[in-house]
Amino acid sequence: MAIQLQKGANISLSRQVPNLKHIVIGLGWDARTTVGTDFDLDASAFMLDNQEKSILDEYFIFYNNLKSPEGALEHLGDNLDGQGEGDDEMITVSLEEIPIIIQKVVFTVTIHDAEDRNQNFGMISNAFIRVTNQETDEEIMRYNLGEDFSIETAMIFGELYRYQGEWKFRAVGQGIIGGLAALVKNYAIDIKDREESTFVI
Repeated sequence: MAIQLQKGANISLSRQVPNLKHIVIGLGWDARTTVGTDFDLDASAFMLDNQEKSILDEYFIFYNNLKSPEGALEHLGDNLDGQGEGDDEMITVSLEEIPIIIQKVVFTVTIHDAEDRNQNFGMISNAFIRVTNQETDEEIMRYNLGEDFSIETAMIFGELYRYQGEWKFRAVGQGIIGGLAALVKNYAIDIKDREESTFVI
């Protein structure tokens, strides 16, 4: 049976499923109302070093960069409307292929064109993140975000990280104002000093 995490709690995936190699990060959500402009939510992953910074643009996984250089992470595609039950977007993770310099992977969801559409996470319900064993399709853990975020346009759902030789997962549930651009600024290396970048959002 899958473990239900509360905000701030963590779980050792390595202990829960010994020899775990391949996982799927599933993220889902529903719009509270179907009136007005459709919601387009986007899942992303930031692969970070021990300073919690992205080592290269290519280690920012999102709809314009679906796969990390060595193939450890792969975004399975953008769901433009969030319709249907289950996972709205998924990211596969091959744990053994993640470079040792990567100490943490942060999984986020942002609202596309939130300011222009006057949308925020207070208009979103039933948001969750879950980890599934890709080889058996068994759900290992799930975190349901239950708070009301009335002004935030980006959300850190959870993070996968190394700890003493294990892979652990923490339920975060932190709202961010400023959308995807704010997350990129937070995790990127000196992006303000670059004339060009593949961080095209």
